Amino acid sequence: MGLWLVPLAFFGFLAFGMPVGFAIGVAGMIGIYDMGPKFMTMAPDRVFAGLDLFPFLAMPFFILAGEIMNRSGITQGLVKLADALVGWMRGGMAHSNMVASVMFAGLTGSATADSAAFGNTLVPAMQKAGYTRPYACAVTAAGSIIGPTIPPSTLAIIYGSIMGVSIAGLFAAGILPGLLICAICMAVIALTARAKNLPKGEGRPSLCAVAGALREGFLAALLPVFILGSILGGFATPTEAASIAVAYALFVGGVIYRALTWRDLYEIAVRTTRITGVIFLIIASASILGWWMTFNRIPQAVAEGMLSLSDNPQVIIGLILLLLLMIGLVMDINATLIILAPVLAPLTLKIGMDPVHAGIMIILALNISLMTPPVGACLFVLASVTGEKVERIATEIWPFILAEVSILIVIAYWSDLTLFVPRLLGL
Repeated sequence: MGLWLVPLAFFGFLAFGMPVGFAIGVAGMIGIYDMGPKFMTMAPDRVFAGLDLFPFLAMPFFILAGEIMNRSGITQGLVKLADALVGWMRGGMAHSNMVASVMFAGLTGSATADSAAFGNTLVPAMQKAGYTRPYACAVTAAGSIIGPTIPPSTLAIIYGSIMGVSIAGLFAAGILPGLLICAICMAVIALTARAKNLPKGEGRPSLCAVAGALREGFLAALLPVFILGSILGGFATPTEAASIAVAYALFVGGVIYRALTWRDLYEIAVRTTRITGVIFLIIASASILGWWMTFNRIPQAVAEGMLSLSDNPQVIIGLILLLLLMIGLVMDINATLIILAPVLAPLTLKIGMDPVHAGIMIILALNISLMTPPVGACLFVLASVTGEKVERIATEIWPFILAEVSILIVIAYWSDLTLFVPRLLGL
């Protein structure tokens, strides 16, 4: 049938509305069938082998911890703390949105969770303060990708697991890029604040107000410290740290704040199961497609094809970034990561990139896809939560996209910046 049939089947199924996890699996099965009937008997084993990685256990626990913190209302303390710190500036609530995204990122590692939480809370508050709803949604979407960049990042767990790269190293390497994204987005807000006539805050808060906000958000802000401290300090694996995070979130939300009911816990468990199930279905299906690609030496062919265009590492890095950004426009980032990581990682090794540096570059490029139309997941989450049209959000988000792509380019070509924290921690 030829190699062309598998990608044709995959994109054809997507065009007809088949969920991406099933489209990947069915396309992979078509490819395996073409390899010969005897290979079909090995397909179920590949499905389970694709999920049989211990670090994957960390993902549902981190998702669960984030859901508990969000449902119990603890994250509102983070928003108040962020507002106390930067809310006095022109465009203060937009700045607060960015700072709160950094804090919230340390709880969930999920961009869509950030978008859903702030879409329900900060976007209406920004509207009430005088911001347009499309702009408020655009700011929220731009800040949401900090979630899967700063640890605990689910994409870092997936990449580290399937490529054998240190997850602790990826977590540490994601800290500076995440902070840089926040800084450049705040710069965009500041530079456009007067042109857009963004509302100005009521003035600098008193030390008492800051202390009060810090006291209210302290327990939520402490969770990322527990997670990172235990992993980077060598006291726990990412999976064990995720379990600690769940226990901490349950204690704070249920015992200290008394904000969780049995019904809340049931709904949290259902939502966590759904999110985890979708991710694991994609991973399992992609393992079949990845097996087919390996059998047909597609990763080697891609690497050889790119190297035939140029042997200059700088050019190769540019081609990788362009490929990731273009594919991210039309594909789910989890599927893209699982399919392309085994293809691109060997290529990055050939041009001398550090595996952790290459991993962060790939992850950040895919994270930007979460806010780019036509299939940016965060745009659709915000559209469904706020009732705003995706097209109107997209018109406001382009300055943030360009700013974050500029950070991506800096990260890609300046390895010392990405690896500074891992080297500092001896990872």
